[in-house]
Amino acid sequence: MTEAASAAPTPPEVDKTAIRNAATIIAVRDRAGDDPQVLMGQRGAKAAFMPNKFVFPGGAMDAGDADIPLGSALPEGCRARLMADGGAAIWQALCVAAVRELWEETGLILGTPGDWTQDVPTDWESFAATGHLPHAAPLSFVFRALTPPGRPRRFDARFFVVEAEALVGDLDDFSRASDELSHLQWIPLSEVRRFDLPFITEVVLAEVTRTLRTGEAPESTPFFRNDDEESLFLRLRGHPMPVGG
Repeated sequence: MTEAASAAPTPPEVDKTAIRNAATIIAVRDRAGDDPQVLMGQRGAKAAFMPNKFVFPGGAMDAGDADIPLGSALPEGCRARLMADGGAAIWQALCVAAVRELWEETGLILGTPGDWTQDVPTDWESFAATGHLPHAAPLSFVFRALTPPGRPRRFDARFFVVEAEALVGDLDDFSRASDELSHLQWIPLSEVRRFDLPFITEVVLAEVTRTLRTGEAPESTPFFRNDDEESLFLRLRGHPMPVGG
């Protein structure tokens, strides 16, 4: 057998530009106050995706997220919106991903007390050790956006709002966070646009701010689609938008 024949096959390269499902979580503090705050952190200067930008906690959905049990149910109306537009098979995994990303990037717990009745995956061991299961009931699906073509990473991101009161523990203790985000802080909405934000984050903030101030949830979830031909809003301010308009 030749050296070439005996060599181990080269694993296929992962296409990092392929669109991946993702979940982003917008934690809101003092929602009823005069100037609510949102939790954000800064991505590293060497990050492949949105370097140096201030962003909400979030990231790609893992394959294993579909196997993680939810400790509480997602509200029916929210689940229906999340299941639309191809989300029927992944809505639960997206909720799990939102909880996981919040825990990994901030060290904050969105969980309900409960025991894990199955083997705990390695990346969930620290969360499970707190005595909680992922808590979906406080989540509200508020926005969806596709990353534009040409970026080093592309995501089909679903944005969820959660009120800070639903989180467990000290809201200012980020000691258990990973190093993916730095300068984690609660930023008043009146000041957040002074930070270096991605364009889509500014758009999402405008929609969320309007909802927080009016107290009126949109009938349908805003959707900003970027494909190879055009970028457009399929829905905005809770209403369908004309295609190509």
